[in-house]
Amino acid sequence: MSIKEIKEILQGEVDSETLALLQKDERKGVQKLLESYNKRLAKLAKAKAAFMNRFQYEQKAWKAGSIVAGVDEVGRGPLAGPVVTAAVILDDSFDLVEVNDSKKLSPKKRLELYPQILDKAVAVGIGVGSPELIDRINIYEADRVAMAQAVNNLAIKPDLLLVDAMNVPVDIKQIELIKGDSKSNSIAAASIIAKVFRDELMNDYAKVYPQYDFEHNAGYGTAKHIAALKEFGATPIHRRSFSPVSEYDFNK
Repeated sequence: MSIKEIKEILQGEVDSETLALLQKDERKGVQKLLESYNKRLAKLAKAKAAFMNRFQYEQKAWKAGSIVAGVDEVGRGPLAGPVVTAAVILDDSFDLVEVNDSKKLSPKKRLELYPQILDKAVAVGIGVGSPELIDRINIYEADRVAMAQAVNNLAIKPDLLLVDAMNVPVDIKQIELIKGDSKSNSIAAASIIAKVFRDELMNDYAKVYPQYDFEHNAGYGTAKHIAALKEFGATPIHRRSFSPVSEYDFNK
């Protein structure tokens, strides 16, 4: 076989007989390809082990016959736009190894995983806390209300919630996990759903309010965003209880 053919073979799964033959091939190019192949396998094995470890809380609950939902939020810090939450129920057939804390993933990878999570999850619920709600009851309480919405929007009622360092105001048993999106695949999946949903929402708002650069800053207080606030004032989607938005609310 040519080195080009061997390279193509090593892109997929290779049986032990073929590997044994290739290991006997003394060509330097072949041995380099095998080295890369083995590194890729080791990296994948490590990722799979970490993925299974992030199911430890779910596995314990599943063994007890419980339905588990992971809950997370995105958008507590921006000056504009809602806080968005998601609740996701997975089962033991879920195999998207790349699912992890959304902050550890590139925008491209999040977009790639979003429809796959929707397809493979048992149920997904989304909650939205509007800027008006945030201004009325504060961001922390609005976050909790939105989390409750997400849980209540699930097609199936869970027996247990795994929540990223929050308490959801619903009558369901909960486990609060610090940095939960790095410890639970259910929470990680929820973090991706919430993040992509909110980013797409802010992209839509960018078309309505193009001066504020929402498609790039997602409502966070970047220099360009602050400059637009100073020049044009606050929009209806700005959080007027947040500084410095209140300084540029020309309609109050």
